[in-house]
Amino acid sequence: MERLTDIRIKRRSLVVVIFLLFISSMYAGGGWPQPKGSGYLKLSEWWLISDQHYTDMGLIDPNLTTAVYNTAIYAEYGFTDRLTGILYFPLFSRNLTYNQVSNTTREILIPGEAINSIGDTDLTIKYGLTNPNNGLAVSASLLFGIPLGQSTGGTLNNLQTGDGEFNQMLRLDAGTGFPLFQGMATYANLYVALNNRTNDFSDEFRFGVEVGAGILNEKLWFSTKLNSIQSFKNGKTSSEILGTTLFANNAEVASLTFEAAYYVTKKVGFSASYGTALSGSIILASPSYSVGVFLDL
Repeated sequence: MERLTDIRIKRRSLVVVIFLLFISSMYAGGGWPQPKGSGYLKLSEWWLISDQHYTDMGLIDPNLTTAVYNTAIYAEYGFTDRLTGILYFPLFSRNLTYNQVSNTTREILIPGEAINSIGDTDLTIKYGLTNPNNGLAVSASLLFGIPLGQSTGGTLNNLQTGDGEFNQMLRLDAGTGFPLFQGMATYANLYVALNNRTNDFSDEFRFGVEVGAGILNEKLWFSTKLNSIQSFKNGKTSSEILGTTLFANNAEVASLTFEAAYYVTKKVGFSASYGTALSGSIILASPSYSVGVFLDL
């Protein structure tokens, strides 16, 4: 009973952020808004399975094996040459924990559980501040995080597909294309952002850089994204807010994502990505993966 109690305490105290590792994939356009009438549509599957996490001291500790699966739609549409609307909608989100089994008796100490629902949704308006044809594409974006996901679930209320808070994020992007090698299209994008969070969650400062290149007549694209999220820690502590869930307050991370996209036709293609946390605080310490199919209009 003592060991079981200790496991339950660890389970209740484990709070991690799952969406930090793929947040960069939610901004395919960077500093470039969509031209008027043009669009981009992507259906993707993202997943993460982990039995360890970064503590609030940046150390790695074991945890009950947990998994998250998200089937999501990402869409961009150009209302004008400078004004673009963006939607990120997890139409199916599954959060589960596996059975906790004794290493000696093989008995199930804690049975696994799962919840299924839609996830928290992002609506974004992006406005181009400069003419990208002049070489530098600068844009400003306002994101609204809508809490459509399930904020509590499971026996211990530690399963979630959303954090239950409405956030607003202001983001500034600057991107440019540049020649590197003959026959290769290359680009770079830099962003900074401020994320205002409600319900006693701490506000955040975010920044990141992305570089990419297209080869084979721009049919095959590779990109690398480095992202960082720093908490202002001006809200309640993680134990005070949703301390039994997969979402943590005051979480911080530096993440690296590698992505490849291949155009089967001029409009249809496939993508795959791998993301990992280089360092963090109160986040899962395992890589994430995604695959998707997209329509580029």
